[in-house]
Amino acid sequence: MIVRDRIKGLRRVKASRLRPHPKNWRTHPVAQQDAVRGLLAEIGYADALLARELDDGSLELIDGHLRAEITPDAEVPVLVVDLDDREAAKLLALHDPLADLAEPNGRLLADLMEHVETESEAVQAVLDQVLSSAKPWDTESDGEPPSEVDIPESYQVVVECEDEAEQKTLYERFTSEGLACRLLTL
Repeated sequence: MIVRDRIKGLRRVKASRLRPHPKNWRTHPVAQQDAVRGLLAEIGYADALLARELDDGSLELIDGHLRAEITPDAEVPVLVVDLDDREAAKLLALHDPLADLAEPNGRLLADLMEHVETESEAVQAVLDQVLSSAKPWDTESDGEPPSEVDIPESYQVVVECEDEAEQKTLYERFTSEGLACRLLTL
């Protein structure tokens, strides 16, 4: 199979100068907007927006509409591709859905999540949702749960709190007393 490289270049462009694609079919609920804001605040831009150059020299977005809307005054990284109207429409229709077809390896995801921390409640909600949607036995190999699981003996106490403030107070108190604690929100 011959695969063409359609990327013309990487440009830094003020986000407000990017034209949204008139056929963009994706909408962005408030929870997603908040999570993207949180991730941009904590990490910044670590991925490029995707756009094509029109005859008048302007750039029309194919992917990254929400990021451009959230940071209109920022100089954002844009991968510029040489696609015609039909090709741009095809990529717009399939870019996100193809990524959504990926399946999680639950064990690797759980290990990864042990190393991910955030201060954003919206980002944490997305992380919690991703982790809860993956079964720990989801793997690329067979998809079946292991026949035996070695679970070390552990004794725990769960304390239900009225709100986040009480949870924080108790957590701080217990950790100051030398107890090993984890925060859990259900």
